Amino acid sequence: MSKWLNDAIFYEIYPQSFCDSNGDGIGDLPGILSRLDYIQDLGCNAIWLNPCFDSPFVDAGYDVRDYFRIAPWYGTNEDLKNLASELHRRGMHLLLDLVPGHTSDTCRWFVESARAEKNEYTDRYVWTNSVWDSFEGVSQIMGVIRGGTERNGACAANFFNAQPALNYGFAGPDPEKPWQQPVDAPGPMATRAAIKDVMRFWLGLGVDGFRVDMAGSLVKSDPGQQETIRLWQDFRAFLDQEYPEAVLVSEWGQPDRSLLAGFHMDFLLHFGPSHYLDLFRVEHPYFSREGKGDCRTFFDIYLHNRELTGGKGLICIPSGNHDMIRLAPKLDDEELKIAFAFLYSMPGVPFLYYGDEIGERYVEGLASVEGGYERTGSRSPMAWDHTTNAGFSSAPKEDLYIAQGPTVDTVNVETEQSDPNSVWNAVHALIALRKEHPALGNEADFQLLELQDHSYPLVYERKAGSERILVVLNPSGQEAVMETALPASHTLLYAAGGMKGQQDFAGNASGKCLVPPASAALFVLS
Repeated sequence: MSKWLNDAIFYEIYPQSFCDSNGDGIGDLPGILSRLDYIQDLGCNAIWLNPCFDSPFVDAGYDVRDYFRIAPWYGTNEDLKNLASELHRRGMHLLLDLVPGHTSDTCRWFVESARAEKNEYTDRYVWTNSVWDSFEGVSQIMGVIRGGTERNGACAANFFNAQPALNYGFAGPDPEKPWQQPVDAPGPMATRAAIKDVMRFWLGLGVDGFRVDMAGSLVKSDPGQQETIRLWQDFRAFLDQEYPEAVLVSEWGQPDRSLLAGFHMDFLLHFGPSHYLDLFRVEHPYFSREGKGDCRTFFDIYLHNRELTGGKGLICIPSGNHDMIRLAPKLDDEELKIAFAFLYSMPGVPFLYYGDEIGERYVEGLASVEGGYERTGSRSPMAWDHTTNAGFSSAPKEDLYIAQGPTVDTVNVETEQSDPNSVWNAVHALIALRKEHPALGNEADFQLLELQDHSYPLVYERKAGSERILVVLNPSGQEAVMETALPASHTLLYAAGGMKGQQDFAGNASGKCLVPPASAALFVLS
């Protein structure tokens, strides 16, 4: 595994909403380049860039038209190369968003595949033999593209119907449906080769790897995902031979499978079995001071996956991403500080979604842009300062590609950085502590000490070498009793919320510690 992942802290950027350098209302690569000081000063040392390839943007760039060209409104291939070069000069790294499961229906591959005459792209996508055939009952296929092509067939679609599914074969082809090709058929193997060429191209321009969209969905009719795992092991073997330092991060949500498949890291997601949503985004989040949340199931699955992966990879717990409702509508600023104390004291590689560090709000009621629908409110432009459009763009307000929310005058980087009690300053401090203390590192040991069903506090220990750090989190608005004994020799490293200093961590008559309401504390144990 690439050594830089050991202390990586990622910042996810939705490029059209981060910084607009040319006043057209759309963020771009030169804009990102101009804000690298900010990202580095915050403490992040790696960037995950959401899709930036040429696309009609039916689905936020997850409908790729040309894998080898940067979308013109973001800049040029040279701009991307310059961004990677500048990041490397700063000791930082860059992951691109790779979409291997489908393309746009305007992609040249699909246009050629849809022709009646056979050609090298005929089997690049999953087609039936008749336009009237359906994909009913076929797993990992969400939709169908039917009609409007020379070819007599229906094409499988992933997600939106403008996203034809690339052909990696079927784990268990139905002999009565000859269009279901095995994974080692020429068509699926050609698709693999094409995606390897895409990887080679961008790695050759200086990127450090890829976050892979829908990584577990490529092979169809693969209920146990064994063929999908073997597929990614083949990709990993290719990278190990040609680009051994290249990093792969999966959108899979099942680390026991994705890490076996050769990925370095896997996200816990808003879908799948992880119960990640229980932490921040259900009706009663665990990190709300109402005290009605529960994260027992989350930790049951987390610890099970941690055991299964045997330390071979990293399980990532992100603050959010472009597909989730932002943290801010569920948690207020004080609750956010406790949530971030959790996020930056857990194992794995932290991923911070742009704007979460300032408590940027979810924007209600926005018209859908790029197929975002309810997700559009989490993709609004970054709020930098008190100038026009909160410093995001010099375009007239009505020309902004995605509208800004009503809170930018009070929730922006300038305001947050000047307030010592802000969310930004809490995140900044926590990232600095994580870098300073090996026991808070990405791969340091983790032991859950205290957590009961629907109860508080949450207590765990991190350890690296001789350093031990005790993490005590009580998001609820009620005082909680900690059963874990606090050694006589300890030092308060960090406090938030109701915990202002070591004197607030009192003992009761039985000698047990009383944890203040809505508080977080990190102790160095001697």
